[in-house]
Amino acid sequence: MGEYIIAFSNWIWGTPLLLLLTGGGFFMLVYSGFIPFRGLKHAMKVVGGKYDDPNASGDITSLQALSSAIAATVGLGNISGVALAIGTGGPGAIFWMWISAFVGMATKFFTCTLAIMYRGKDSSGHIQGGPMYVIEEGMGKKWRFLAVIFCVAGIMGLLAVFQANQLTEVLRVVMLRPWGLDYGQSTRWIIGITMMILVAIVILGGIQRIAKVASRLVPFMVTMYFLGVFVILYKNLGAVPDMLWHIIEDAFSGKAVLGGAVGQVIITGARRAAFSNEAGIGTAPMVHGASRTNEPVREGLIAMLGPFIDTIVVCTLTALVIMVTGVWSSGEQDGVLLTLSAFEKGLPGIGKYILLVAVLVFALSTMFTYSYYGHKCFNYLFGADKADYYNYFYLITIVVGAVTSLKVVMSFVDGLYAIMAFPTMLSAIYLSPKVIAATKDYFKRMKILDKQ
Repeated sequence: MGEYIIAFSNWIWGTPLLLLLTGGGFFMLVYSGFIPFRGLKHAMKVVGGKYDDPNASGDITSLQALSSAIAATVGLGNISGVALAIGTGGPGAIFWMWISAFVGMATKFFTCTLAIMYRGKDSSGHIQGGPMYVIEEGMGKKWRFLAVIFCVAGIMGLLAVFQANQLTEVLRVVMLRPWGLDYGQSTRWIIGITMMILVAIVILGGIQRIAKVASRLVPFMVTMYFLGVFVILYKNLGAVPDMLWHIIEDAFSGKAVLGGAVGQVIITGARRAAFSNEAGIGTAPMVHGASRTNEPVREGLIAMLGPFIDTIVVCTLTALVIMVTGVWSSGEQDGVLLTLSAFEKGLPGIGKYILLVAVLVFALSTMFTYSYYGHKCFNYLFGADKADYYNYFYLITIVVGAVTSLKVVMSFVDGLYAIMAFPTMLSAIYLSPKVIAATKDYFKRMKILDKQ
């Protein structure tokens, strides 16, 4: 079964999907007049709460939406995903992650603007947002089959199996093995069940509790991780410029990849960027669609900060740590263990414990937010009265992730992410003229507002 999952994932992440994600995103970048660069300053003001409207419809504030989205994106994709990218595609894959991130900022702007423009109501009459509602409300009922495809893939693809797998590995390597307490598969089961109970306490409280916990955890986890990273980079400052140049050089030579195929480096970079910042996959529009705002463009501007923070900043720092410590050429491809080696070498004695805490918080915060995504997909397909059943299914799969091999887990998630990307990107491209019209209107009104 495992080899079929891996084969399907490799097949679907071929040229068509690469063209859809990067080509579609590049179209949005140009069509919007390079909105990620033009709108960055205004987006920062919005995140600061300058334009918050407490009377607007929605469940959570824009800052909470961004925190929840970042909790899902600034996570193990930045620790394990970057290591996997370097392990399988060489340092050059990081360059293509950068390109995908800038393109992804435009994609997120469009998809999250649409998530507010075309909100729908679930069977209980509650306002909901996300690609499935954008398709149904914006494109019409005849396109509903795309919404169904998105939700079916979302229910299975947005499970926390990868996070559970990697957290289990770190706990075993850092905490249990040195004390002789790692008993193999039985230990995996115990860790899996413990994680399941911790996640249950938060996710059974709904989006408000998830957003509240995420908005408190995210600043802490990012600060903690950054401190460790900056100390390692400061100790190896002289090597940083060479490593940055090596990333750029390898992106066009593919020397570090078996067979030296540049195309493979690009695919690896795009694949890991999609897993890391989720631009074009359709997850962020679901949480941004719950924002308390009546300004679609404003929400889109906030959302586009996600790929910048996630990939351009955090992923680059992780990549540099792996490279300056020299562990990247070790041949280790089990994502988190490669990053663990880098922290251990860069900060002997304490590095592995800093990474352990970061992985613990990264993994748990991502698990909290992913449950909300899958819950929304289940709600759309089966109704609000049955949606809570999904949480129990989700919790059980945390244990499954803890006891399964990384390669199968990663390929399973990748394959379903790819399926979700098709409805998300097609709807965003189809409705892009609506976004451009709303953007022009929004900035025209903001100029008037700022003068008052």
